[in-house]
Amino acid sequence: MVTAPSQKNRASVSRSTGRPCVKKQSSMSGVRSQASGSSSRMRIRNFPAAMDEKYVTQVWEMLKKAIQEIQRKNNSGLSFEELYRNAYTMVLHKYGERLYTGLKQVVEDHLRNYVRVKIVESLDSGNFLEVMNEAWSDHTTAMVMIRDILMYMDRVYVEQNKVEQVFHLGLAIFRDHVLYQDFIHLHLRTTILSLIQQERRGAVVNWTGIKSACQMLVALGIHSHDVYVDEFETPFLVSTAEYYRCLSMCFLVSNSASLYVKKVEQCIREESERAKRYLDPQTESKVLDVLENVLIKDHMHTVVNMEHSGVHVMLSNDKFDQLASLYGLLQRVENGLNVMADAMSRYLHQTGVATVREDCERTPVVFVEDLLELKERFDEFLLMSFQRDKMFKNRIQTEFEKFINLNKNSPEYLSLYMDEKLRKGLKSENDENAEKLLDKAMVLFRFLQEKDVFEKYYKQHMARRLLLDKSISDDMERMMISKLKTECGCHFTLKLENMFRDKELWATQATSFKEYRENNVRNSREANSGSGVSAMLSYLSLFLERDHQRGGNMIDISVRVLTAGIWPTQSVPVCILPSACEQAFNMFSNFYVSKHNGRKLTLNTMLGTADVKAVFYGGGTAAAAAAARKPGTSDAPPRECRKEENKILMVNTHQMVILMCFNSHPRLTFQALLDHTNIAERELKRNLQSLAMGKPTQRVLCRKGKGKDIGLFSSIVLVVFFSSSITLFSDTFIRHQVIFPMEKMRKNFVIVRSLWVVHSDGDLGWGS
Repeated sequence: MVTAPSQKNRASVSRSTGRPCVKKQSSMSGVRSQASGSSSRMRIRNFPAAMDEKYVTQVWEMLKKAIQEIQRKNNSGLSFEELYRNAYTMVLHKYGERLYTGLKQVVEDHLRNYVRVKIVESLDSGNFLEVMNEAWSDHTTAMVMIRDILMYMDRVYVEQNKVEQVFHLGLAIFRDHVLYQDFIHLHLRTTILSLIQQERRGAVVNWTGIKSACQMLVALGIHSHDVYVDEFETPFLVSTAEYYRCLSMCFLVSNSASLYVKKVEQCIREESERAKRYLDPQTESKVLDVLENVLIKDHMHTVVNMEHSGVHVMLSNDKFDQLASLYGLLQRVENGLNVMADAMSRYLHQTGVATVREDCERTPVVFVEDLLELKERFDEFLLMSFQRDKMFKNRIQTEFEKFINLNKNSPEYLSLYMDEKLRKGLKSENDENAEKLLDKAMVLFRFLQEKDVFEKYYKQHMARRLLLDKSISDDMERMMISKLKTECGCHFTLKLENMFRDKELWATQATSFKEYRENNVRNSREANSGSGVSAMLSYLSLFLERDHQRGGNMIDISVRVLTAGIWPTQSVPVCILPSACEQAFNMFSNFYVSKHNGRKLTLNTMLGTADVKAVFYGGGTAAAAAAARKPGTSDAPPRECRKEENKILMVNTHQMVILMCFNSHPRLTFQALLDHTNIAERELKRNLQSLAMGKPTQRVLCRKGKGKDIGLFSSIVLVVFFSSSITLFSDTFIRHQVIFPMEKMRKNFVIVRSLWVVHSDGDLGWGS
């Protein structure tokens, strides 16, 4: 409750001066509390007596004069405490409306009669912006001081009547009576836009004046940005779009894609700095949107697909930095990265299709290495240029999957690549690098659609490595199986794991068989020293004893027992083996059956190997050799022209069987070889072509006649005369030999070492 002050505290007018005076009161509240000791008393003031009209007029005139002095910046002699009390008194006595209306009129008169006139005079003087900003600064400074004097009116009258506060009232009056009069707002807009255009062209401008003008427009919106947006921001964005639209066309005509990107980046950077420096904060994002649409979105297809400098050229020349810049630019606009990804996909598809083209004369290893190199390149692009973008990663994977599967040989070639690495390609690598190479191959494996075809070839190649001891490391084999298992599941690698499990048993079986063989030799000696020895035991004893007397080198066999149904085998008829080989196999069969009752071993001679000791004649003179080549000549070179040489031939099982036939026959027809060996006709032809019709430096046999086909009665002759400093030859590394008719029969071939592979439980195996 507010009480009227006592008569002695009431405002009065001095009789001598006629000016109103307000005595200082100790408190503006209507209630005062005083404490005395432990008790207190409350004194309630009387409600102030009503002010007469004359007195109110005097108070207002004093306030009006003070406001005008403040607007003229002559406020040094004013007592703000006194002015505040007078304004307080008017509001307190219900004259707030008169005070508010009077203030509005005073501000309007000042802005209309003084400020606006001065601004209009400066429109054509060249210093318009400075005058405008100075007028705005003076006005806001004055309104702050006036607001402080009329603070009580702001708190009471303004709040009760829901009108604009004093300072906001001053802003609204400036907007309506200055900015929106005499085309001042249009001139202000034109001036600011002109200065910005000049700065874009490199001129030095008064950017602080632009900043002040923009702040003024924002403030004049009072509770919104409408004035700033309507009077400056919208026209500014339109002019910016038009300016950069023209500039972008010039950029495209005279620059490559990479240079265009650099210039656009520079423009965006400059506009961003410009907006931060003197525009409203909300304008920066809008002006950058304009630049992105005009400079990037409108021309992104043109830039990406530029004939001599676009994405295709960047990818071809490994321009990682240029691609990264273009990626950063295009990610600013909607659908920009899709356009770039489309271009990358087209280039990758073209390159990939050329890489996997079937008519290219490349080995499987080179084929896969080219794919790995291409994948590594695009992985590097993904890392260094495309910021590991998932969309680009998926596009790369999709394109690789497409063109890898265009070549039906891809599964086989990938298996051959892994086979080469697991046989010899990883020997010089440490475990870490070896695993990285296998991981790269597994990346290509994931792209294969026909993984079952790969599994078929991989099983065959792995079987060959295991059977022939060609794998560089069991650990590497296990690692590869583990990777395939992780990728495709346990069913995919079940047979591979079982194959490797068989391989781990071979060493134990070899040791046991060696002990078995030695025991049989020892038992045979004891049996021969006694009586009543059976015929079979005597035969076996003779075989073992002869082997023992020759130092165990008659036939050194190594046997691989394979689980039925696990290994990739073909069912072929067993050929007729040399007697020594057959005896050795029978011995191992007896040994195995004694260890595993109820099992059966079946021999397969399809992919085995053997080391055959061959006796050739070399050292003949050139004249003797020439005489032997004459038609009708049947004489061999004289004995002094010949020199006996021992060579080791590394051949497969069927080639070994074929060569052993020539120990007893100097010349055989194809039909005779079929009868002597029982090798399938197609397989026999294949091996004879390798031995007799290969490169001249690789022929062990000689076929009479011309043409590639071998008829039933084609004659096959053994090559006897041969000279070389090399002792060990593979079937693909046989030197050229001179053919002579044989003087007499003798054994030219002896089996030194042989590898046998058999399947248990009745399935066919591989023998050698």
